[in-house]
Amino acid sequence: MSRPLNILLVEDDAIEVMKFNRVVKNMEGRHKIMEAHNGEDALNILKDREVNPDIIVLDLNMPKLNGIEFLRAIKKDESRRCIPTIILTTSTNYSDIKECYNIGIAGYVVKPLRHDEYMQSTTKLIEYWSNNELIS
Repeated sequence: MSRPLNILLVEDDAIEVMKFNRVVKNMEGRHKIMEAHNGEDALNILKDREVNPDIIVLDLNMPKLNGIEFLRAIKKDESRRCIPTIILTTSTNYSDIKECYNIGIAGYVVKPLRHDEYMQSTTKLIEYWSNNELIS
């Protein structure tokens, strides 16, 4: 059964934020998106214990606190470490991929360049997690 998701999107590129929001809006779901522009902003959002994202969609290349630094910080937080974190990035660097999985991500998606492919892959990502048994 599909459930509405509370999604924390951690992305510094305004165009990428707009694209992600467009995908979610086109799904006609009741998903809610919280936006953070870098890892530091995301950690500040998560300090509020009333903010409970079902998933985190995370870019790697950001200013202040990048995606890998954010991952390390969140995995140290006992109450937040189990939030499924999915990397959505342009990086195809194998060492980035391996490091992210070693830290404990739930998935790694390379942003497709073509708009229709981006829409498809992002829709599938959201559909998967809105039907996942881990999300209550």
